[in-house]
Amino acid sequence: MNKQSDTAADNTASKATRQVSVAVIGAGTAGQNAFRQASKTHDDVVIINDGFWTTTCIAVGCMPSKLLIAAADRAYEANHSAEFGVHATVQIDGKQVMQRVRDERAHFASYVKAQVDSWPDHTKISGRAHINNRGFIEVNDVLIAADKIIIATGSSPFIPDGWADKLGDAMLTSDTIFELTNLPKTMAVVGTGAIGLELAQAFNRLGVEVTLFNRVKRVAGLKDDDINNKAIDCLSCELTMHLGSKISDVGVQTATNNDHSAAFIDYEDSAGESQQWQGEYVLVATGRRNNIKPLGVEHLGVELDDKDRPKHLNKKTGQIGDLDVYIVGDANANLPLLHVASDEGYSAGSMVCENEDAAHIRPPATPFSIVFCSPQIVNVGMSLPDIQQDTNLEYVIGSVSFDNQGRSRVMGVNCGLLHIYGCKKTDRILGASMVGPDAEYIGHILAAAITNDLSVKAMLDTPFYHPTILEGLRTALRDVQHKMAIPYQYQDTRKIAFKHQLSYTFKTRMCRINHHSCCVW
Repeated sequence: MNKQSDTAADNTASKATRQVSVAVIGAGTAGQNAFRQASKTHDDVVIINDGFWTTTCIAVGCMPSKLLIAAADRAYEANHSAEFGVHATVQIDGKQVMQRVRDERAHFASYVKAQVDSWPDHTKISGRAHINNRGFIEVNDVLIAADKIIIATGSSPFIPDGWADKLGDAMLTSDTIFELTNLPKTMAVVGTGAIGLELAQAFNRLGVEVTLFNRVKRVAGLKDDDINNKAIDCLSCELTMHLGSKISDVGVQTATNNDHSAAFIDYEDSAGESQQWQGEYVLVATGRRNNIKPLGVEHLGVELDDKDRPKHLNKKTGQIGDLDVYIVGDANANLPLLHVASDEGYSAGSMVCENEDAAHIRPPATPFSIVFCSPQIVNVGMSLPDIQQDTNLEYVIGSVSFDNQGRSRVMGVNCGLLHIYGCKKTDRILGASMVGPDAEYIGHILAAAITNDLSVKAMLDTPFYHPTILEGLRTALRDVQHKMAIPYQYQDTRKIAFKHQLSYTFKTRMCRINHHSCCVW
C-alpha cells in the first residue's frame, strides 16, 4: 500500500516487482496466525521474516525459561525436604541442564518449523523488510506493493546505553542466556520483572550465586502494595535482592594477576551507601522494546509516541486508524503476552478478508499475567490503582493469607497472599492480585469468572474440594461476600437445590434397581 492518489498508485505500482493483497511482516506467534487467517480468503498473501521462523516464546521466552525452571524446581525440592524427614544430597550437572533446555526447545520448535515448511515457497521471504517513502516493502531484491500490511515484528531486549560495550561477553539477555553450555558460578540479574525473577530464582536454585538488582522496591510490576510486600518477603527467603538500588556503572575489570576478568556493577544501595558487585555474568532483564521503529512505518502514515508505540491503535483488530495497516503482537506494545499476540494475529488476519463484516474478531482478553517464580505471582482483571482512579466504582477487597492455609502448609509452600477486588454495585469481580502457591490455576479461575461475568455468589455456589490450595480462593471470595453484604442464600436458590436433591435421589434409586453400582449422572 502507499499514500499516493489512485492514479499515482497505479503508475508507481508497476514499478514494484511484486503485487500482493496482503503482506505480513514478522513470523512470530502473531504473524503466523495472521498469515494463516489471511490465506483463507486470499491466494496472494506473502509473509516476510528476518531471523528464526519459530516464535519468541519457543526460541528465547516461555518454553526455554520453563524448562530451566523445571530443572531448578527438581533440585530445590530435593535440597529442601529435610522437614519432611527426607534427606538427600543433590549433584547438579550444569551441562546436562542446559543441554536439555536446548534439546527440548528444538523439539517444540520442530512443530512450528514443520508448519512453516508446509507453506508454499512463493509465500515466504527470508530477509529484513523496510518500508520505503513510497509505502512499498523492500526486502532482498524484491519491491512489494501490498494492498494491506500486517506488522508483527515482535520485540527485543532493552539494553541501557553503553552497557553492551562495557560488559562485552559478560552481558547476557533473555535472547542469549539459553546458549550457555554450562551453569556459571555467579550472576547478577538487573530487573525484577517476569524475566528477571524467573531466571534469577531458577539459576539460584541450580547452585548459581545470584544477586538481583532493581531501581525500585517492587517486583513483577505489582501495583498492590500489600501483595508486593508479601512477594518480597516470600522471595527474600532464598534470593539476595538489592531493591531500591541505583546502578552508576557497569563493566569488566581484569584481576591484578591478569589471569582472569570479572564483570562488575557499581551501585548505591537503598541506604545510600556506595557498593560494588563482582561476578561472571550480568543478565540484563530490563524489559523488551518493540522492533517497529527501524521498519519505516511512518511512510505508511503510522505515528509513534515517545516510547515507539503506535498511535490510534484499535486493540480489537490491530488496525491503525483508518489505514490499511495492522500492528499486532509485541510490535504494538499493548500487552506483550503470547495469548494476546495469538488473538491479535488471528483478528488482523480475519480483518483483511474482502467482507470485513464476516471477519471473526476475537474480543480483547481479560488482562491476565503470570510470573512463574515460586511462589507464583498473578494479576488478573483491573489493577487496584485503576479501580481507585475510577470514582464511579465502589469496591471492597477480599483477602486470604496462605501462610496457614491447610493444604499449603501440608505441602510446605505456605507463603502467599491473595486480594480479590469486588464491585459493590454489581456483585462482580473487578480484578485480583496474588502471590502464592497454585496462583496460575487460581488466576485462570478468576479470569474465567471475569470474562463470563460470574457473580461472587455464583463462584461460591461451585464446589471447592477439601483439602486443596484452591480452598484459599473460596476464603477470599467469602471475605468479599461478607464485606459486600451479599445474601448467602436466596429462597429460589433453596428451592432449586431441593429439586436437584430430589432428582439426584430418584436417579440413585433407579441405578440401584438396575444394579448399576457405578452409575454416573
